[in-house]
Amino acid sequence: MTAPSVTPTDSLTSLVQPIEAGAHVTAAAFLGRTPALALGDGTVVLAPIGEERRISAHPEGAILAAAAQGSRMITGGDDGRLVATSADGSTQDIAHEVGKWIDALAVREDGTVAWAAGRQVRSRSPKGEVKSWLAPTSARGLAFAPKGYRLAVSHYNGATLWYPNTASIPEVFEWKGSHLDVTVSPDNRFLVTSMQENSLHGWRLADGQHMRMQGYPSKSRSLAWSHDGDWLATSGADACVVWPFDSKTGPMGKAPRECGVRSSRVSQVAFHPKTLVLAMGYEDGFVLLCRLTDASEILVRKTDPGTADPVSALAWDRDGKQLLFGTRKGAAGLLTLPG
Repeated sequence: MTAPSVTPTDSLTSLVQPIEAGAHVTAAAFLGRTPALALGDGTVVLAPIGEERRISAHPEGAILAAAAQGSRMITGGDDGRLVATSADGSTQDIAHEVGKWIDALAVREDGTVAWAAGRQVRSRSPKGEVKSWLAPTSARGLAFAPKGYRLAVSHYNGATLWYPNTASIPEVFEWKGSHLDVTVSPDNRFLVTSMQENSLHGWRLADGQHMRMQGYPSKSRSLAWSHDGDWLATSGADACVVWPFDSKTGPMGKAPRECGVRSSRVSQVAFHPKTLVLAMGYEDGFVLLCRLTDASEILVRKTDPGTADPVSALAWDRDGKQLLFGTRKGAAGLLTLPG
């Protein structure tokens, strides 16, 4: 998308097509060109407008985590099952952790899937070979590094880089506290976690240099990198807080930018895949687009005053022409940009 010249009063609401999800939207994604929603009631909704289909991926449980992998969505549930739902509606069981919850997962484009159930972390290759590692405490977040076969795992008192295909000792990055989500920068230089203490913590992978990102009024549970890897957008404040990572020292000694300042806190963020445009969802259900270069805004979704239905999922398609969103109470919509 070429970011247009706009003012905060511009609106794209007329271009949003509603989708009736009907349950908490855990994740939104595109399976190729097919918009898809993973729901808290165990359902995956394949949502081409006018051709919606509901797939019972977890008939006896809730979906706790989900991610798109090409033309399929991988979901993990409180039934202990890891399931792949394809854009054609077919499903395939990948794994079953009996008596446990699968509440974190990560995927690679080559077909590799990783998941966590308590302390147990597993990674499954495209050929079906499964490798396992026992984290020091319950694994809270998983993310594949963009280069090499490395899996970042967040847990209590830090994060670990695990190499499933080698006998190498996992590389530990320590910092006291409870670490939640985890992400690795697109250039493979920085590891960042969100924390229970309403902050982010980061490490420079080359030398383990610490980076603390504080000042959030609530937990930052949604993280998104810009397409060039220079910026990390985060939720958890009354604006989208965007940290600079365009130098060797990352955000150390630098102030973040803020986009979309409102009286409601940002609950979800998603960077456009090709330009410095941010999609932001709020706890009151609003959805805005904001151009990072000049902070100009476009309204995507507006809710009635006093409405509390937080945006729980946001996703761009691969080309950045469509934006899919969903909320905790089961509302959803698909924005198709003009041109």
